Parts: sequence; C-alpha cells; structure tokens
Amino acid sequence: MSETKVTVMETRVQTLAFDFLSVAQEAAIASYPWIGKRNKIAADGAGTRAMRDRMNLIDMAGLIVIGEGELDEAPMLYINEQLGTGYGPHVDIAVDPVEGTTLMSKGQDNSITVIAGAEKGGLLHAPDMYMKKIAVGPKAKGHINIEASLTENMISVAKALGKKVNELTVMIQDRPRHDDLMRQVYEAGARVKLFSDGDVTGAIATALEHIEIDILVGTGGAPEGVIAATALKCLGGDFQGQLVPQNTDEYKRCVRMGISNPEKVFTLEEIVKTEDCFFVATGITDGMLLKGIRRIEDGSILTHSFLTIGGQHKTVQFIEAYH
Repeated sequence: MSETKVTVMETRVQTLAFDFLSVAQEAAIASYPWIGKRNKIAADGAGTRAMRDRMNLIDMAGLIVIGEGELDEAPMLYINEQLGTGYGPHVDIAVDPVEGTTLMSKGQDNSITVIAGAEKGGLLHAPDMYMKKIAVGPKAKGHINIEASLTENMISVAKALGKKVNELTVMIQDRPRHDDLMRQVYEAGARVKLFSDGDVTGAIATALEHIEIDILVGTGGAPEGVIAATALKCLGGDFQGQLVPQNTDEYKRCVRMGISNPEKVFTLEEIVKTEDCFFVATGITDGMLLKGIRRIEDGSILTHSFLTIGGQHKTVQFIEAYH
C-alpha cells in the first residue's frame, strides 16, 4: 500500500475514533443514573439506546459484528445491524454499552462503556460463548502460547520482561474454573490479582506500564475477547484466544458464523486482521483503568475516557471532558 493510501485510511480511522469517543461518553452518561440501583436491564438499555442514536449520526457505513445479541434477542445494536448515515468508510463495530452490568448495578468499581472498530472485514465475528484467553503487553509480544501451561507462559513472559517469575502479577477472574490457573501462579511464587467481572480492562492493563499487570489469563466471553484484542492490537500487545463451545448447538453456531474449526487457536492477527482499528472506553464507575462519571456542582458531568488508535502512527490518550 502506498504512503498516500495509508495516510488517507489512517485519517479516516482517526476521525471515526474521535466520533466514537463521543458515542462512548454519551452511553456512559446515559447509564450513570442507574449506578447502584440493582437494575442491570435498565442500565444496559439506557446505554444501548444512547450509543445507537449517536452512532447513527456518524458518516460511515457501520456494521455491528459484536453487539447485544442476534436480531431475535436484541431490539438494537444486534449483530449485522447497519448504522451510520451510509456515507463514509465501511467499518466493523464491536460494542458493549455497559461492560460489568452486575458491578454497576451493585455500585461497584470497574464498569465501563467499550467500543472497538476496524475497517470492513477486520474483526473476527465471534459467537457469544466462552473463549479461553491470554493477553500480554508489547514487551511480551510473541512470547505466549495458549496451548502451553500457564507455568510455561509465565517463564516465557518473565524472560521477555526481564523479570523473575515470582515478580509477575497475573490477573484472573475469580471463578472455580480458574482454580488450577491460580494454583500455578501461587506455586511459582508470583502474584494473583483477582477480579469479579469484565476482563477487557485487565487485558488492556497488561499493555500499560503504570498498571502492574503482566498477564491476563482465563476463560470468559468471546465477544469481550475480540474487543480486548482490538485494544491490544492498537497498543502493540499480544493476545490469543480459543473458543470453548459448551454443547453441540454452540459448536454448530460457530460453523454457521464461518468458523469451520471452532477449537482452533486464534492469534491476534486472526482476530483483528488490520492495523486500521481503534478502541475507546469511558468509565461509568471508578476502576483500575478509568475514573467513573462525576457530577459537578454546577450541574455539568465529568467523564474519563481511554482512546487508542492503531496504524502507522499509534495513538494512546486518556481524556477528561466536561458535558
């Protein structure tokens, strides 16, 4: 691709990324009144409506590839829904209007609004099922193997980072299915950082030096895996995923969605097939990555967002904005 074409494409991606920053901010603000009110459906619905309304104003031909579900499961932001004015670049969109709905409904930390985008055909169309995942930052890129044990991965990552194995911090979701992963970390003398819900933040944290997370590992949602992988592609990190169908129906669903071998290992390059991608998140409640929404005395609202753009000139920004 010529330098001129790269520049044009990156300009389009950059423009879209900042448009989607506004989308994430508005979705988070719409969800804000539902913090701590034990109503996940209302919170998610408010964020989803705001996100969809704002996206329809963007000059693009957008296609939801990961959203709130199939057409018969979700009235909006459903898979294959087309959004935008229809003019401008064609873009694949992956969304989670409220990642951590349970956390938010209980007034707990680490609830965020997330959006990932890429040029058309750039994102894996992952079905809504479990995915085994491992994520690391740029210094450990190329040093992970999801088919190896966590112990072997820790040794490899530690070497890449110039650390001792017992100096690593591994982020794992606090679930019984991860007991063996925790055991391997403890036996290596390393640290475990547990979390209850939402693994996108943990995956991103591996690529940010001011947050002490070296590896994220475990089994969680496949849609969240694609979103996290997009962020890591922009940040120069690494990610591998392997779908875990729970039954024959889920296996067949993978095949229907074009994944002929549902049990294959997906590399980062297979999940996000292009450098022309972006990721944006806005905090709803306080968390490891972002501060939550604040209402100021004058009635305005303060948001805290994270934006990263891939391509030749990678961009990483934390943005505070008044609304």
